[in-house]
Amino acid sequence: MNRQDPQARQPAAAATLLKLFLPSALGILIFFVPIEIAGKRTIPLDHLVTGARALLGDASGLYALVLIVAGAAYPIIRGYWNRSLTERIFTVLKIAGVIAAVMALTGWGPAFLHAPDMLPFLFDKLVIPVGLIVPIGAIFLALLISYGLLELIGVLVQPVMRPIWRTPGRSAIDAVASFVGSYSIGLLITNRVYQAGQYSAREAAIIATGFSTVSATFMIIVAKTLDLMDVWNLYFWLTLLITFVVTAVTVRLPPLSRMDDSAEDGEPEAVPGKRLSTAWQIGLDVAEKAPSLHRSVALNFKEGLVMAISILPSIMSVGLLGLLVAKYTPLFEWLGWLFYPFVAVWGVADAAALAQASAAGLAEMFLPALLMAEAEFAARFAAGVVSVSAVLFFSASIPCILSTSIPLSVGRMLVVWFIRVGLSLLLAVPAGYLVQTLAG
Repeated sequence: MNRQDPQARQPAAAATLLKLFLPSALGILIFFVPIEIAGKRTIPLDHLVTGARALLGDASGLYALVLIVAGAAYPIIRGYWNRSLTERIFTVLKIAGVIAAVMALTGWGPAFLHAPDMLPFLFDKLVIPVGLIVPIGAIFLALLISYGLLELIGVLVQPVMRPIWRTPGRSAIDAVASFVGSYSIGLLITNRVYQAGQYSAREAAIIATGFSTVSATFMIIVAKTLDLMDVWNLYFWLTLLITFVVTAVTVRLPPLSRMDDSAEDGEPEAVPGKRLSTAWQIGLDVAEKAPSLHRSVALNFKEGLVMAISILPSIMSVGLLGLLVAKYTPLFEWLGWLFYPFVAVWGVADAAALAQASAAGLAEMFLPALLMAEAEFAARFAAGVVSVSAVLFFSASIPCILSTSIPLSVGRMLVVWFIRVGLSLLLAVPAGYLVQTLAG
């Protein structure tokens, strides 16, 4: 065996240590550590997005429109708009999204579309923030996923992730990124890792449908709408717990349990008794082989921009359609009866309304909160939990998943959504009664 002089190895080892810790530490700061600026306490990424929107001013709407037009043109220019029925349908919906965005920006169109809970809500509260956070977040994403942190943490939390959720330890990063940042950022991580062959199709699907929630900051909006801020900590942690308990059940049921579980470059298993040293060595190995920072940033920014233009047109068209259906048709009332038994078993006063509001969440995750804002406490609490724990909705997360390489069809996602909503209601209603008792 060739032996190298330890003195000769030291500079390389020091450089590798810096390569592992400096980008990773900055990535953690950007995505996970709240700081207070101008009286607002949130993660630096959120501050950057807020600053970017303030800098753009009224032009932020025009910026979003440019992304939406690009998103509608992209599948046509690339030639894959005709690849499948799903692609053709979403190409039409993206073109409709351009029309909806023009109406939102100009005020053109029927007056009922410009009600505060219609186009203005979609454009100002969803489209513009997502259009900013995905590309900006992608710039800093390289710091988190390219320099060994993902692999190091992955090995450490394997004993928890694999037995309970049947996913690699590195998927913990996806879950945290979604809760403190954005589901779109979490999906961006998942898609990158899946394309690299480090997740199987089943693992990527579990993460996309079970961990890619809306962010904690958006949960605050839900809590404010439902008048739950007085019990914010209980609401946040119980929602987190219920979401992950439901995920632990769905991974054991079809369709997720039947998906392909082979990965080209799966996560290494630690030697018994040497988990910490194995994690450390794997992190150093990845850092040593990692590309230069500017290459990683460029690649992630490009992917973030493509994801942004892919989902924004669908948020406009599908989101608007869902809001119209919820407001002017009985569709979600009918669909809600499927969930009635999950609610009625607990004897909640607003059982029918809660079931129907939960069904409306399929169109847009914020709808249950809007529809249940005046209900009694347990029903309001349950609506707030289901808004988050359902994970899947047509105005954003479903198109976002469809824009990735993860092999999930709309049909599969609808089955997973139904299971998640039913289980979430079973757990959220008694949780609401518990919180009501604890809060006095």
